[in-house]
Amino acid sequence: MSLILAATPLGNPGDASARLREAIESAGVIAAEDSRKFHRLCQDLQLTFSGRVISFFEGNEIERTPEILQMLQAGENILVVSDAGMPTISDPGFRLMRDAIAQGIDVSVIPGPSAVTMALALSGLPTDRFTFEGFSPRAAGARKKFFEVLEHEERTVIWFEAPHRLEESLVDAVSIFGTERPAVICREMTKRYEETIRGTLEELVKWSQTHEVLGEITIVLAGAAKDSAEKTASQLVERVKTYEEAGMDRKSAIATVADEYSVAKRVVFAAVVDAKSTSRISP
Repeated sequence: MSLILAATPLGNPGDASARLREAIESAGVIAAEDSRKFHRLCQDLQLTFSGRVISFFEGNEIERTPEILQMLQAGENILVVSDAGMPTISDPGFRLMRDAIAQGIDVSVIPGPSAVTMALALSGLPTDRFTFEGFSPRAAGARKKFFEVLEHEERTVIWFEAPHRLEESLVDAVSIFGTERPAVICREMTKRYEETIRGTLEELVKWSQTHEVLGEITIVLAGAAKDSAEKTASQLVERVKTYEEAGMDRKSAIATVADEYSVAKRVVFAAVVDAKSTSRISP
């Protein structure tokens, strides 16, 4: 018995590895995110397979995982494939892999295409350290909080975005990261209409407003400048101090600075409290 997670092409069938082809032809059971897309892939690769295909997607992952584990314990060899790229990376598979390892089941991975690393390479942004954040939240409030957490992240940041939310997501990104942060939109990678758009966040917002956006979207954002969090905190404290010296009470000064820097009042308050504890601002 063995569990194999296999990366599939992002769009171009020519990216399928020899190991993937062999695994498809020899698997007893194939757990596919979308059986129709899996059959289409096999047609494109001119592959025949004898294994049984079962659905394994986000909506049934929790209940399907115990079933697959039972099949593995019964001696089946199971191949897991997602629609594109590597299973478990914003796709089903993590729970299954975790539980299979816990049960002592033999597991392996067939490496291959990845939207995350391809976009990173295409971006021209630093690759030595990066963080992948999955899909940004659908709701505007949650999405802004998502970006706020990353405001001072010094590593290159990568996330997936739905095409119909690209403009509003970039607008929210500008409100947190500013207009001049370098970023890249990677669209339809390895497919016929592949496109890479590089520029500042402000330039990418303008592009999204003047182009029809379709297909799979990956965004790569340059990391923050080194020690930007400390520099920003210092700026907030000094600005509060300036308003206080002009006669404004602290509560009003904090509210004014929060509005001026487009940050939450609690962020300014925390900076002031921290500065007070280290004697950088008078009580």
